[in-house]
Amino acid sequence: MPQYFGKLPINQQPWSTIDPVTAIEKDERHIYLKCGDPSIVISVLAPNLIRVRLSPTGKFKPCRSWAVTLDDSEWSVVPFEVKETTENIEITTAQMRVCVQREGCLIQCYDKDGRPFAHDTDPSMGWRMGAIANWKRIEADEHFYGFGERTGLLDKRSEVKTNWTTDALDYGLLTDEMYQAIPFFMALRPDVGYGIFFNTTFWSQFDIGAEQPGVLQMQTQGDELDYYIIYGAEPAEIIRTYTQLTGRMSLPPKWALGYHQCRWSYESETVVRELAQEFRRRSIPCDVIHLDIDYMQGYRVFTWSSKRFPEPEKLISELAQDGFKTVTIIDPGVKYEPEADYHVFDQGIEKDYFVRSADGKLFHGYVWPDKAVFPDFLRADVREWWGSLHKSLTDIGIAGIWNDMNEPALDDRPFGDPGNKISFPLDAPQGAEDERATHAETHNLYGLMMARSSAEGLEKLRAERSFVLTRSGYAGVQRWSSVWMGDNQSLWEHLEISLPMLCNMGLSGVAFVGCDIGGFAGNATAEMFARWMQVGMLYPFMRGHSAMSTAQHEPWVFGDRTEKICREYINLRYQLLPYIYTLFWEAANTGAPILRPLLYHYPNDPKTYTLYDQVLLGSSLMAAPIYRPGVEHRAVYLPEGVWYDWWSGERYEGGTHILAHAPLEIMPLYVKAGAIIPMMPVMQYVDERPVEQLTLRIWSGTGEFTLYEDDGRTFEYKNGGYATTKYSVLEAGEEILVEIAAREGNWTPAAQEIIVEVVGVGEQRFADDGAERCLTFSTI
Repeated sequence: MPQYFGKLPINQQPWSTIDPVTAIEKDERHIYLKCGDPSIVISVLAPNLIRVRLSPTGKFKPCRSWAVTLDDSEWSVVPFEVKETTENIEITTAQMRVCVQREGCLIQCYDKDGRPFAHDTDPSMGWRMGAIANWKRIEADEHFYGFGERTGLLDKRSEVKTNWTTDALDYGLLTDEMYQAIPFFMALRPDVGYGIFFNTTFWSQFDIGAEQPGVLQMQTQGDELDYYIIYGAEPAEIIRTYTQLTGRMSLPPKWALGYHQCRWSYESETVVRELAQEFRRRSIPCDVIHLDIDYMQGYRVFTWSSKRFPEPEKLISELAQDGFKTVTIIDPGVKYEPEADYHVFDQGIEKDYFVRSADGKLFHGYVWPDKAVFPDFLRADVREWWGSLHKSLTDIGIAGIWNDMNEPALDDRPFGDPGNKISFPLDAPQGAEDERATHAETHNLYGLMMARSSAEGLEKLRAERSFVLTRSGYAGVQRWSSVWMGDNQSLWEHLEISLPMLCNMGLSGVAFVGCDIGGFAGNATAEMFARWMQVGMLYPFMRGHSAMSTAQHEPWVFGDRTEKICREYINLRYQLLPYIYTLFWEAANTGAPILRPLLYHYPNDPKTYTLYDQVLLGSSLMAAPIYRPGVEHRAVYLPEGVWYDWWSGERYEGGTHILAHAPLEIMPLYVKAGAIIPMMPVMQYVDERPVEQLTLRIWSGTGEFTLYEDDGRTFEYKNGGYATTKYSVLEAGEEILVEIAAREGNWTPAAQEIIVEVVGVGEQRFADDGAERCLTFSTI
């Protein structure tokens, strides 16, 4: 196989297609179809979930442990019926019907009302040297979302999406391969939705009707076809099942939801201290400072520069005393230093932990520390070793790890010289003996397994929850890490595409996501930075970050007006943390995205299908940001129902467009009728003091909200150390009733006052004792 960078050569041989079904067997979970030498297995794993596997040889590989958390045998047995006719084999569950044509093995799915979805075309499956594929029909009114990290607009119909992790430096609107490779999508049309997880870690590609209109092709360079079909009338049901399959995030520490500040690089202890002092002096909330590669000694991972950071423990302690957590970057490349007494290199060599070529030679490439070697994170013993190396950081107070360059990104010669990006040799063996594979199969997993190593290491080393961030990953990355969209640019178009990028990540099961506010490369203008900070307030992961070659991008460098806007929107972020933290709890339990496109809650409204520049934070708050210079008005689509302007309280009937006035200080923000938004006082950092007041802002209508609370730091929530409180609002004639259920759970918050504010009507206050209450507000 030739070296991979860019598109792999396309094999022009004709596709071999499958013969008719000659025999059928079944057991409590599977239907086995024999088609000459090839075999197909259809597994019924849930009423809305089936798995389809094709082996051209009739023999299947053993299951891998990489992305899917549940093997077929680990799903609960669900009832299904199988009926055979001379032409078809029909499999029926409580939610869907799957029809398999004996001739050609076309698989066709229907919901309970007979509406078709995920229909194979003819041919349905095929294989040739180095590739295997499946073809499905695209319905006339169908739209496609997800696909992991993608630039451009929200709907991906008529595009080609390749799954191969790469250092997507200087990416733009038309970039295909990105840092993340997540071969999952959902298709949606009124009343019908489904998702497909293409269970392959090899190079793979979706052609969503680009080459052949009306036909979706998915192909991989593996030697088996393996995919899951998830039925769901609504996106929430699809995501719930997909994340049951690939895993869900753990709750991060609450401070990780605050504002993060970063630059490549804050080059010394002095600069970091001055940065922290500026935030506190200017009363701009901030919880986290990130240290980029220049904190290290010659870019050697797990070291500190004796010149730039001579007393890191003292620095981190002083930052902690002022409310800042410190996160350090770690790259996978280990400096090649055979005679320098560098412990990371020496231990890795002694234990044979680094990737080798097929001929057994130690593989190397060039990254920041110059010549470097790379751990084989596919091996559990290597992950455990790498995780243990973080002890040198956690022992001095580091609270989180930022994994970068882990696509992996490397050159064939030292950085700074004209060189070429390279990959590990595709035939390089990786993984333990029982799951040994080549890099062709494991390339997309490298960043995922590095993030896993960091997460597992930190969980052993720290008594509290830690923060992990990764640039590269694969399906299931949400189990181990948050994700940012890599090296974006200080361009208005990058501000604009950040929303569909993050929404499609959320629709791919990855909820804790963000983009570098202000852009990483290039210089933001004051106006751009102000608008970006308004949008960044919505990002689940909220971080400002910029490159060393750019002007400073801290909130105060753009002048008083921009600084004030940044302060106000960061303040709003902190006020909304009780609401946002509850959304994280929902994501951890159901897989639901935190930042959502409108189609997530309005899947039967075709006007939402291509609407990429409005977003929902949870189900109640809708933002319509400004993403063009000099713009102070924009059209806003209000879905069905009643909506209120967050700022003015003006009431609107939904199902229509309005013109919003948005001077630089205002990002249009709307609240759905019946919304209940818990808010806390502004704090300079999350743990500044106990929350002494909790304000419930309620908008007239009918609705409910369940607030989630815990200590925000420890793992006690996993043992029942949390509480939930359900709030409901109901309009009854000339009264508004607010019902507060008794608090449930084994955790009790610090003493606090509850302020119930019905916007435009009035407020009531009481001391929170966790008891059931019903409050009445008169509207006359």
